Amino acid sequence: MANASCLELKGVWKVFGTKPDRALEMARQGASRAEILSGTGCTVGVHDVTFDVDWGETFVVMGLSGSGKSTLIRCIAQLTPVTEGSIQLDGTDLTSMSESELRGVRRDKMSMVFQHFGLLPHRRVLDNVAYGLEIQGMKKQDRAERALEVLDVVGLDGWGDHYPQQLSGGMQQRVGLARALAVDPQLLFFDEPFSALDPLIRRDMQDELLRLQEQMHRTIVFITHDFAEAIKLGDRIAIMKDGALDQIGTAAELITNPATDYVAEFTKDVPKAKVLTAADVMESANGDLVHPDHVAASASIESILPSLLIRSEPMAVVDADGVTVGIIDRRAVARVLER
Repeated sequence: MANASCLELKGVWKVFGTKPDRALEMARQGASRAEILSGTGCTVGVHDVTFDVDWGETFVVMGLSGSGKSTLIRCIAQLTPVTEGSIQLDGTDLTSMSESELRGVRRDKMSMVFQHFGLLPHRRVLDNVAYGLEIQGMKKQDRAERALEVLDVVGLDGWGDHYPQQLSGGMQQRVGLARALAVDPQLLFFDEPFSALDPLIRRDMQDELLRLQEQMHRTIVFITHDFAEAIKLGDRIAIMKDGALDQIGTAAELITNPATDYVAEFTKDVPKAKVLTAADVMESANGDLVHPDHVAASASIESILPSLLIRSEPMAVVDADGVTVGIIDRRAVARVLER
């Protein structure tokens, strides 16, 4: 039976340098990154990080350059060993595994998609996609069939006999995505995979990932420095600063209730009316509504604002089954947007 969470991190630290124990002691006493570096020569890359990721969830880790997000994903995959803490994949602690056991987990249960595609230029697209399956020892015919199947899923049907240099940047990233999906991983890592792409291609790839996730329900940890991308892709978002997590929450939670000034700075320019939904703004329904007008809980504030502006009375907010779950009026919307 699968664990309740796909991935669980508890008290994860990563210290680079020769005096990790002293650096940990200083960090726990409240010393800053700069003070620790000055006092020990060590850099705290990941600072006491704890979170879990549910099966089928897209969990986004975001922050500015140097915030520790790429170090964190390397720790999760155990490409970089942690200094302290545990990382469990489906209930098994990766930090206690031998190197050979880790290689097996990375081969069979994890896949990674990077900013730089990392495709093998001398291999056809089909063989690039099948590479992980080859490493697993799958027979040539079987891995070719699987690779063709996944190429079709990512919209590259008919491109298997081409070479990577014959493809556009967006198409090459689709090959990288197909290669990651081919091994049917439990956990997918994306380390700023779209940041090198042109804006229009980047948007297309984001839409493609959303489509694939709706279809395949993979567990994803996605790294980005772009809050707009985080909002679009993430079920939950963790914001990192100086190796530590400032706040974890849904996009609506981060926007309406930022826990720190740092989080508030990220969210201040977000078009709230486009991001927030009626469910994010609604108030409790006390008794039956007199007016039968209603809006869907999933409707954006932007889409329902015209209807709210022409009436003073509240409207019912209904879920996917048509059940009233709250009420909303223009005053409730105004309070949230002003905040």
